[in-house]
Amino acid sequence: MQTISTKMKKLSVLLIAATILAACGQPDKKTQLADLKKQSAELATQIKELEKQIAAEGGDSTAEAKGRMVVVATVAPSTFRHFVEVQGKIDADENVAVTARSMGVVVKVNVSPGDVVRKGQTLAELDNKLGANGIDELKTQLEMATTMYEKQKSLWDQKIGTEMQYISAKTNKEALEKRLVTAREQVDMMRIESPIDGVVDAVNLKVGQAAAPGLPAFQVVNMSSLKVKGEVPEKYAAHVKTGSEVVLMFPDLKKEVNAKVSYSAKVINAMSRTFTVEVPLAEGADYHPNMIVVLKVVDYKVDSAIVVPTDVIQKGESGSYVYVTSNKIVKKKVVEVGTSYNGTTEILKGLAAGDIIITRGYQSVNEGDAIQY
Repeated sequence: MQTISTKMKKLSVLLIAATILAACGQPDKKTQLADLKKQSAELATQIKELEKQIAAEGGDSTAEAKGRMVVVATVAPSTFRHFVEVQGKIDADENVAVTARSMGVVVKVNVSPGDVVRKGQTLAELDNKLGANGIDELKTQLEMATTMYEKQKSLWDQKIGTEMQYISAKTNKEALEKRLVTAREQVDMMRIESPIDGVVDAVNLKVGQAAAPGLPAFQVVNMSSLKVKGEVPEKYAAHVKTGSEVVLMFPDLKKEVNAKVSYSAKVINAMSRTFTVEVPLAEGADYHPNMIVVLKVVDYKVDSAIVVPTDVIQKGESGSYVYVTSNKIVKKKVVEVGTSYNGTTEILKGLAAGDIIITRGYQSVNEGDAIQY
């Protein structure tokens, strides 16, 4: 039996002979070229077969005989998630621009930015001297009208005097009581009050300035009711719903928070072709209304999936395939690919847990090659 070394020598002689024939300039060059190509293919096939035999017998210690160096990974089930990424911002359910209810000159400002206030607390006071004087005058008139009414009622109970005198005294008293209530309400309107519990975020008034309805005087924010709002493209409406998992990324804070969608709008915005989603946010000193947030909403999830790096998947005539190894010999496995995200792809068919895939060096190997790792 010829040794493997002798076979290799004969192959080398054949290769040299083919080269000499190519240099001789045969008249039929096309035929000569076809013959050389055929011989080259046959030689390549024989060389590969000998390399396999050498690797199997362990008779050669060279790197080529042992096979190319590659990097491999063992397939194991893992959670695969696909995200829809949209930009949003922090919003507050109660973020109120407080204005005056009546025109007037500011005589007192009771709060500063950062102060915690309660609903109904007076933030500023407007000049109400005329209103206060009017109330004092009405009180005096009401006291007299009440006295007159009581006397007329006493006389009328004794059948003294006319009914008209009694009714007139009663009507005058009741009219003054209503005027007093109205005057007090007008005086109350000269105070600017907080409509919610919260924190004073801005003070836009100074003593001596004029205040008027519609002009923002204070900004009060309830920091205990923060949420993140974002606009999701219409095509994801069937997959992004209330209860969907979401990862909130805060670029400025360099942090991530896991949460769930608390509300997914049913109406599509006709202009932007998007729908609104809201995610509740726990109160935190680092959060500020209108802060930019990236929402990564999970629109597809498989708890136990076969996942491989996207770049190891190759295309061939039979479809997509990956290279795996068994006993350090390369094998091709045709696979059915699913969804891809962030450099990874779900494999629906073709691979199983425990398979060893080639993750680096797969470009330089072919099926049947010997490898090292």
